[in-house]
Amino acid sequence: MMGYIAPEKVSRVASIGGGPIGGGWAAHFLARGYDVNLYLHDASEEPAFQTILETAWKSLSALGLHPAASLDRLRIVTNLKDALDGAEFIQESAPENLGLKQKLYQELGTLVSEDIVIGSSTSGLTMTEIQAKCPTPQRCIIGHPFNPPYLLPLVEIVGGDQTDPEAVQWASAFYQIAGKSSLVMKKEIPGFVATRLQEALWREALHMVANGEASPADIDNALMNGPAPRMAVQGQCMAFHVACGEGGMATNLDQFGPALKLPWTRLEAPELTQELRDRMVDGCNEIAGDQRFEDMAAKRDAQIVAVLRAIRDSG
Repeated sequence: MMGYIAPEKVSRVASIGGGPIGGGWAAHFLARGYDVNLYLHDASEEPAFQTILETAWKSLSALGLHPAASLDRLRIVTNLKDALDGAEFIQESAPENLGLKQKLYQELGTLVSEDIVIGSSTSGLTMTEIQAKCPTPQRCIIGHPFNPPYLLPLVEIVGGDQTDPEAVQWASAFYQIAGKSSLVMKKEIPGFVATRLQEALWREALHMVANGEASPADIDNALMNGPAPRMAVQGQCMAFHVACGEGGMATNLDQFGPALKLPWTRLEAPELTQELRDRMVDGCNEIAGDQRFEDMAAKRDAQIVAVLRAIRDSG
């Protein structure tokens, strides 16, 4: 990658912020064998961070640590400049306050070499907003994790208006090497991908409770014993693709497309144009590749069995 250290050469990262997200990131990077500089705004935050780290380390140990993983590789500081010392990547997890983040990036932009990528964990702000006052905005990206970041692999990556596309690709490669599942977004949109999908479920749940159609227990029962075990092994698009057998997503949309006009949710469905239909079909065919439908269905079933057994055996 031109201008940036090779992603596989990164050995020390700085995690800015010790809350559930910043602390979770620190735990993740430690578990993957990195040296970690953790910045806390105040020393009084350390006990809360240590609780996060202890909780995370139990799960990370159960999953399996990198051979080089060690809690001794953690350095906790309350001076921002000290946190940046030797860091080859920065994961910023400061509070969701635009003014605070802009000020922080203005400072980071002068303290950190231009060839060091800075990723923000923000869940509600855009990088275009965050990088507005940064003197070196080209290396600033969003690296939005799903909580808890030490367990869930997803990280959504997108730049702002002033971001160098190469920084986005560098971040994608780095996160993959660091054990994450990178999702490089096509466009900068509030809420990214996973949060928007989760929010759609949440808003519909609130509607159903408000209208007396279901209780919170009903909603969680429906999800936990319906789509959730399947979604752990097969996303929404491929679930519909495989469910329709040889016809795949084409059969699904051609047969059930008219149902998008029915009031099955308060969300308004987009018009199912030929272009949208073809993009969905082509996308699912690309995911499936040359796999046979019966093989995909068998794999799905075996993996759901594994999920259900794991839940049952965990008590």
